Amino acid sequence: MNTVIFDMDGVLFNTERLITDCWYKTAKEWGIKEIDKAISQCMGLNENDTKKIFYEIYGQNFPVEKFKKVTSDLFYDEIEKNGVPVMKGVYEILDYLKEKGYKIGLASSTKEKSVRRHLENAKILNYFEVIVTGDMVEHSKPHPEIYLLAVEKLKSEKEKTVAVEDSFHGITSAYRAGIKPIMIPDMVQPTEEIKKMLFYLGDDLLKLKEIL
Repeated sequence: MNTVIFDMDGVLFNTERLITDCWYKTAKEWGIKEIDKAISQCMGLNENDTKKIFYEIYGQNFPVEKFKKVTSDLFYDEIEKNGVPVMKGVYEILDYLKEKGYKIGLASSTKEKSVRRHLENAKILNYFEVIVTGDMVEHSKPHPEIYLLAVEKLKSEKEKTVAVEDSFHGITSAYRAGIKPIMIPDMVQPTEEIKKMLFYLGDDLLKLKEIL
């Protein structure tokens, strides 16, 4: 192994829980039902595919853009107050990988502007040789496109690359791309189907040292 590609939300940052809280709060204020269903289906998707899920659940007249704007404002208000919530082991594992000469990439379904903003906020932007985001690809996870593009940009071999993920969509995306998926669970635990795709199942990011 010589290449590690990270997902961002739920792997590097505890942002999925924060985003979910914002969605719940807005859904309650708006009287939106079945928000649990929307959250579970949208986790790990880019903006375009998230819109499709909302339209499927709530109909074509649902004000997705307004909902996303309100929840995004709530999210960034929290980030502004308390900073981006960094996961355990992030700084240690990035230092370790850099020291050992691994190629380090990031493949996130989030927009590039937000990704770079979070990485800069946490002062880890310079660790990543390549950043591929949801607005750079046509198909979001679980489609393999985002990981295939990341490997291509890193000039790496799929067989020597691992992907660090927390979501089912992310694991499936990496697996379909021919990359070895490592799951560090955050909000969901792996199903038996997901476990069959995994190269490794860990408790936290520091476990990467052992498997690599």
